[in-house]
Amino acid sequence: MAASDTLAAADRAAPDHGTRRRRRGGDATYWLYLVPGTVLFVLVIGGPLLFTGYLSLTRWSGVGDPTFVGLENYQRLWTDEVFWTSFRNTLAMIVAMVVAPTVVGLVLAALLFDTIGRRFRPRTAAALRAAFYLPQVLPVVVAGIVWGWILRPDGALNGALDAIGLGALRHDWLGDPDTALPAVMGVMIWVQIGYPVVVFMAALQRVDPELYEAAELDGAGWWHRFRAITLPQIRPETFVVALTCTIAAMKVFGPIYALTRGGPENATNVPSYFAYFTFFKKLQVGYGSAISTVLTLIIVVVALLFIRAQSRAERRDGGL
Repeated sequence: MAASDTLAAADRAAPDHGTRRRRRGGDATYWLYLVPGTVLFVLVIGGPLLFTGYLSLTRWSGVGDPTFVGLENYQRLWTDEVFWTSFRNTLAMIVAMVVAPTVVGLVLAALLFDTIGRRFRPRTAAALRAAFYLPQVLPVVVAGIVWGWILRPDGALNGALDAIGLGALRHDWLGDPDTALPAVMGVMIWVQIGYPVVVFMAALQRVDPELYEAAELDGAGWWHRFRAITLPQIRPETFVVALTCTIAAMKVFGPIYALTRGGPENATNVPSYFAYFTFFKKLQVGYGSAISTVLTLIIVVVALLFIRAQSRAERRDGGL
């Protein structure tokens, strides 16, 4: 009896060859689902990226055969003042599209969720959230044309200043190198602020409302609840917003093209527009490809740093 039980147990423990075959077949089917995405990635991203890297090592006007010049374009970049000016302007875009919208959006989302949503009807908070997000829905070119009309010398802003007796402050906001970049930054804050508001409000939906109620019963004010509950609870979403907004700021193109074309005197030039202008207007395809390649590498490095910082924060929170 014991021997038969042992043999039966051995049979049950022995691997079923049919099960193995089915498992291998299932694994093969799983990999087949990745084929369309891989093909699209190679055609849309991988192939053009490699070709751009190759063109960055050549001198080419878009006609004829490219001439291989090695690292000459990158050496030229190192001493190009316009290139470095464009990257300094990118830092301003990061302030306008990452720092300011994330901080202000976080405060607004907390106010809408913790104050307006609780003391007024939830629809009021939803309506305000939609109003903040509206600039994200508008096409970039349309928003640029509207703001260009507002900020031009005979535009709505100067007209409003005249109407309230502040005509002395009239200015060519986009035509003056001293005010063009701050004006574009203001427009970008207006465009970008709705995105973090929506993301943070969605994140706050998963926070246990009893935490806010208990803190309020203990006498904690809005700022204390914001600092002790809101910020720690939505830290993952904060990393996501900061990363996606940083990438958007580093490759911003549409608003610059619609508002200033990188001018005046390169005051609002950014790497993406500089690469476009060099590539299509000056027909220096190799040099424009070098600008694009450097910008891509910087974005990849920044994304990896953000992901690493997020992983560290998650491990630290898990350890606590």
